Amino acid sequence: MDNCTAILTHAEIDTVLCGTPREIGHNYSIVDFTATDAMKADSMGLVHGGFIFGLADYAAMIAVNHPHVVLASAEVTFQKPAAVGDKLVARAVIAATKGKKRDVTVEITRNGEIVFKGTFICAVLDKHVMTGR
Repeated sequence: MDNCTAILTHAEIDTVLCGTPREIGHNYSIVDFTATDAMKADSMGLVHGGFIFGLADYAAMIAVNHPHVVLASAEVTFQKPAAVGDKLVARAVIAATKGKKRDVTVEITRNGEIVFKGTFICAVLDKHVMTGR
């Protein structure tokens, strides 16, 4: 991974399911992802959108890069379908900071073609969301 910052969040995530960080810097990340056969939703090889969303969410989390970052909400659009074997690239950038919230824009492409766009509202908490649960 080419980076200028260590990843401080989601340390135990499965990179096969959510992508492999390629680059992380101040307020941005780039994550690579290859859709596997286990992700297909049908006999045509359509990848279930939940895996694409997971890639985008992970990219947003490491763009924020705080140990206690969580997703508060998301507004997304699926522009094109993804298929088994597709190599996707997620680019996430913090567009705005409002107190403990970060607005993160995420774009996922396949060979330069946009397949997904979203805005993720991430909250930076004082302690782990599972503390005291």
